[in-house]
Amino acid sequence: MNETAPLTVDVVSDVMCPWCFIGKRRLETALKSVPQLNVEVRWHPFQLDATLPKSGKDRQQYLNDKFGGAANAASVYERIREAGAQEGIPFAFEDIKLSPNTLDCHRLVLWSRADNVQSDVVERLFKAYFLDGEDLTQAETLVRISEEAGMESDLVEQLLETETDLDKTEAQIAKAQESGISGVPCFIIDGRFVLAGAERAETIAAALMHAEETRSDPDAS
Repeated sequence: MNETAPLTVDVVSDVMCPWCFIGKRRLETALKSVPQLNVEVRWHPFQLDATLPKSGKDRQQYLNDKFGGAANAASVYERIREAGAQEGIPFAFEDIKLSPNTLDCHRLVLWSRADNVQSDVVERLFKAYFLDGEDLTQAETLVRISEEAGMESDLVEQLLETETDLDKTEAQIAKAQESGISGVPCFIIDGRFVLAGAERAETIAAALMHAEETRSDPDAS
């Protein structure tokens, strides 16, 4: 009767963060290497740039403002492209036209938890943005992704027209910042161990094993 609760991995990320996509791949590789563990992955919101307007910002302008010019941006993203290739992610940065405000994306991820498809929705958002250059500020893009993931897309479409859970999402982002998270991805394992950044799969796996081995027994006196 006393089935052990799953080991939790809370991932704080932003869907416009390429290192978060890489971190997701490395987490998946880590999980495959420790199949004996019962792990529950939960996704939480963060915004790399909360100042972006709801309609997003021209990608080139965004990169120029952030990195001080196209050359600097190209240098930074080349390293990310190489890291992605090692994880099987063919980043198509050149196809991205708009840097989005990701609050609506995070609302979709929040709603997807009820259907137990969070990781699938996060994956589809990453692919839509980084591989297909889609506009994540468009409701129809998010509605289509929700439908593909098996959610009630009609309900999602209605909710996106409202401010439902907007305050909750912003509060979760503020809580992450207040807890000291200043960059993503951030992996919180069993509520006790924090891995900041897209750590190697071996490092994540070792942290999972250590967390499992040091878990307290809820039935112990």
